[in-house]
Amino acid sequence: MTLALYRNDPYQSEAEGTVISHTTEGAVILNQTIFYPTGGGQPGDSGQITWADKSLDVATAIKTEDGHVALVPAEPRPLPPIGIVLQQRLDWQRRHRLMRMHTALHLLSVVIPMPVTGGAIGEERSRLDFDIPDMSEDRAELETKLNLMVDHDLPVTETWISDDALRANPELVKTMTVKPPMGAGRVRLIRIGQGGSEIDLQPCGGTHVARTGEIGRLRLGKVEKKGRQNRRVYLHLDG
Repeated sequence: MTLALYRNDPYQSEAEGTVISHTTEGAVILNQTIFYPTGGGQPGDSGQITWADKSLDVATAIKTEDGHVALVPAEPRPLPPIGIVLQQRLDWQRRHRLMRMHTALHLLSVVIPMPVTGGAIGEERSRLDFDIPDMSEDRAELETKLNLMVDHDLPVTETWISDDALRANPELVKTMTVKPPMGAGRVRLIRIGQGGSEIDLQPCGGTHVARTGEIGRLRLGKVEKKGRQNRRVYLHLDG
């Protein structure tokens, strides 16, 4: 499988990689990559790869059926030859906004502690869908709670537990429709806060900021009714 450099260091914006294959659709597969592939509601990264005197804009990254990460060109262009070592560069500004938004959605799941039925992450606006009949909470109060958690500048860290440990603690899983990937023997958890200040711990494979203070100001957007038991809540980055 492609080595996921984005998991080891989500702040790494440049790296080398060796081309190991091309897909039949015209995407490039490297031995290692900093490009996060679409998944868990988070869009794939964009950026550029360069080799010799050539370059190729990357529109997105996706997972392949055999566990690799494929870099999808923005337009049909000659692909780098198999075996060549090239340079990868992220669209860092876009990636960083997605990291901020993804972490912010974890905070939203804290202030609205209800089962999550879906979600989507964008650069400026994201959403979570909750399994609740109505939003009785005061929206201004929820927004204040969100920004207090940002202001507290809590650390965001990862830990790993075994598949069996997750099965024994099903309350860690907040999503109803998307289950964390199991079968490899262990599952990655994202923790916000530490010790007595811990506010959230849940399975997640996405990229996140190192501290909540990095998110910036949050604004709670509209709430939409998407069924008898489903409310869609939007969240915005202000700046």
